[in-house]
Amino acid sequence: MNFWETPFYGNTPARWLTAAGVLLATLVIFRLVASVVVRRLEAFSRRTDTRLDDLASLLLDRTGAPFLFVVAVWAASYSVKLPVRLEGGIRVAAVLALLAQAGVWGGAAITFFIRGYRNRQLEVDAEAVTTVSAFGFIGKLILWSTLLILALDNLGFEVKTLLAGLGVGGIAVALAVQNILGDLFASLSIVLDKPFVIGDFLVVGDHMGTVEQVGIKTTRIRSLSGEQLVFSNADLLESRIRNYGRMRERRAVFEFGVTYDTPPDVAERIPDMVRDILRGHDEVRVDRSHFKAFGDSALEFETVYFVSDPAFNTYMDIQQAVNLDLMRRFEDERIEFAFPTRTVRLDGRAPRGEPRTIGPTPEPSRV
Repeated sequence: MNFWETPFYGNTPARWLTAAGVLLATLVIFRLVASVVVRRLEAFSRRTDTRLDDLASLLLDRTGAPFLFVVAVWAASYSVKLPVRLEGGIRVAAVLALLAQAGVWGGAAITFFIRGYRNRQLEVDAEAVTTVSAFGFIGKLILWSTLLILALDNLGFEVKTLLAGLGVGGIAVALAVQNILGDLFASLSIVLDKPFVIGDFLVVGDHMGTVEQVGIKTTRIRSLSGEQLVFSNADLLESRIRNYGRMRERRAVFEFGVTYDTPPDVAERIPDMVRDILRGHDEVRVDRSHFKAFGDSALEFETVYFVSDPAFNTYMDIQQAVNLDLMRRFEDERIEFAFPTRTVRLDGRAPRGEPRTIGPTPEPSRV
């Protein structure tokens, strides 16, 4: 019997060499095919607008070397005779590697679609972006949970018993992490009810800023002064939120006063002057303008109008223009703005029923 026919661990050297050749050939072929396909897909994606070729290139790039090695070992195992337990172990390892690689592929695909959707829809539909971001995390969680159950089933665990045990243990875990679960359900409430979305300007108590990210546990807001504010989702929903991102038009109220020596007929014409000034702006809808009250040192007027563009800068530009026009109009009409004054009248009059005294007060007589 020559060397090539001598059994070695149940197989001849020729079979072991064949298995090694299959292993190396499988690895080399996988690598060559992957590199060639990736290059062709990248070249093809530059000439087309479809995103499927980009996804295919991404998935090939995310194919891990451990997965390829396990598949190559599994393919090489058919060239030799192995013990039943070892053969079964290789098969289980191949299945587990496939499940792990499926999780990597699935997570990459979910991230790919979410990122593309965010880039396309952020300026058009910020609510949809918020929703798909949260459901992307839920999709990954469901994917990996399913793959974990399948992996445990292939390892021989009683999945039904395990799930029942997890259900009982889950109650204890839920009690221990109820604050985290509260934030998680608050996140789902934000996603489904949409009290605000990414890009909205919020005022929460003494804090204000633009929503940057709605996470599973926290919501992050960029304040006007530049720092990032982090709110717990549960605490945020329990607060009174003023969402300026949903403002359709801005209501503006401004007051001013004129001096008391203004004639009544001139005071009667002041509301009409203000309305005429406001109607000169296309984005303004006048609500009312009235002589409001007799103030301590002025005749007080109040005006209410609406700006169709809710942007704060637009409102301030219009209010500035209105103030300047009002100053010029009052200057032409010789109307004076009032400022806080106090008049003290000294005429020497005594209170009613008491005699008027002049000079020093006499001392009381003594008895």
